[in-house]
Amino acid sequence: MEFPNRAAVITGGASGIGRAVAAAMARRDVAAVALVDVSEAVHGVAETLNAEAGRTFAFPFQGDTTDARFRAAVFDEVSAAHGPVTLCVPAAGITRDDLAVRVDKATGKARIYPLEQFKLVVDVNLIAPVYWALEMIGRIAEDRAARGLKRWMPDERIQGSVVFIGSISSQGNRGQISYASTKAGLEGAAATIMKEAMFYGVRCSVIHPGFTDTPMVRAMGADYVARNILPFTQLGRLITPEEIADAICFMLANSAVSGELWVDAGWHAPA
Repeated sequence: MEFPNRAAVITGGASGIGRAVAAAMARRDVAAVALVDVSEAVHGVAETLNAEAGRTFAFPFQGDTTDARFRAAVFDEVSAAHGPVTLCVPAAGITRDDLAVRVDKATGKARIYPLEQFKLVVDVNLIAPVYWALEMIGRIAEDRAARGLKRWMPDERIQGSVVFIGSISSQGNRGQISYASTKAGLEGAAATIMKEAMFYGVRCSVIHPGFTDTPMVRAMGADYVARNILPFTQLGRLITPEEIADAICFMLANSAVSGELWVDAGWHAPA
């Protein structure tokens, strides 16, 4: 489960699961991690991670993960300085939770979930992660073609690994029409990419975290968590980002692992 001499890209790296994955990779001797986030906090996080590791491995990139030029620039810079990117964890995500249909009590009129909100969540949570993964796979494919290599063979080492961040919400969750749709969509994307990308020796899978102690979950409020999450979680607590990060590193490193992994702390939605 170690990553010596390997370069990684993690989006959503300034907090939560992304930050924890970067720290876990540092403990596994990763050579370099591109820490990508829209927040300027990513710079301070990279400094902290490097100080904790006692070496410079995390390199901050602030920008919009839905921007194709920004994505290409990150890969260009990391590859030029540290070699080809072979690990990708596109963890950036947002929620815009609301009921799909809500009837106004005063007017009796139905208000449906705003289309622009749905498109935004799809762009950030589904399209962007897929294209960060495809960016890495495409570059690995080009490198193999330049060296006269075609179909990957089992006697070669694995060329790259991707783990998408799904969610238990992919099974459906009240008030999460857009978020749940994107997380379910990642299942189909991962399954399809795995079938195609193994031609180049790249593995792809998806992890489905349960309710994790991240800023996104804490934004729901302590009362909400206490009433609606913890009573239905067998462990009786939120999952730590470090627990999710450990599972992600396992999925990245173990070439026998494929498909989906549910890391939900035994959570089951109430009937």
